[in-house]
Amino acid sequence: MRLISYNLRKHRAASELVALVGRHDPDILCLQECDTAALPEAIDGLSLVRATSGNRLGLAMYLRSNQFRVERVRTIGLKKSLHDRVLKPAEERVLGALLTNIDSGRQLIVASFHAAPLTALNSLRRNQIRAGLDALQALAPGKPVLMVGDYNYPVFKENLGQTVREHGYRLTLSDDRTYTRYRVFRGHYDFATSNGFDIADITTLPQGTSDHRPILITAEAA
Repeated sequence: MRLISYNLRKHRAASELVALVGRHDPDILCLQECDTAALPEAIDGLSLVRATSGNRLGLAMYLRSNQFRVERVRTIGLKKSLHDRVLKPAEERVLGALLTNIDSGRQLIVASFHAAPLTALNSLRRNQIRAGLDALQALAPGKPVLMVGDYNYPVFKENLGQTVREHGYRLTLSDDRTYTRYRVFRGHYDFATSNGFDIADITTLPQGTSDHRPILITAEAA
């Protein structure tokens, strides 16, 4: 299974999606900071599963409908940061789907995730990650879970990795930093947390018009 995750930077990189999908041929596409009202129903063979509706800029997921059957979809609100409360609350920070692989019959859970911004504490983002993973597992207890997206967690990943491991999951970074806009904040922002998946590789793709670089995950349910 090949999956791309991309933060579109307030939808500015949306024009790149057809070329991105055509070049890398993913089975699933997970988006963050997309204008959900402006999304097409399909992108180069990938069909829209769902987009969030609580905010204009939100999350979306596309997949190959000849490879996966969608069983259940859930949008999940998480504990809000002060930034969310004072400005525009992000009502939905996880978009998850229970999928069935049509060929194998195996079920798995995939999600697009966008953590609170850097103005929030790392402790809040750790809380969001744990809560998001718990909510996804509730879709189908015991099924493999893969949550990808913008974790907004550039430093102190040792603490995050330990938290994730204690929760029964694995944190996997890509091969290069994914955020390059500001020198002081450069680092790995976009990565994966998983349980029950063998992740062969996460490749950081070339920079586009977004301040985030897309990542390409190659993984299989264990």
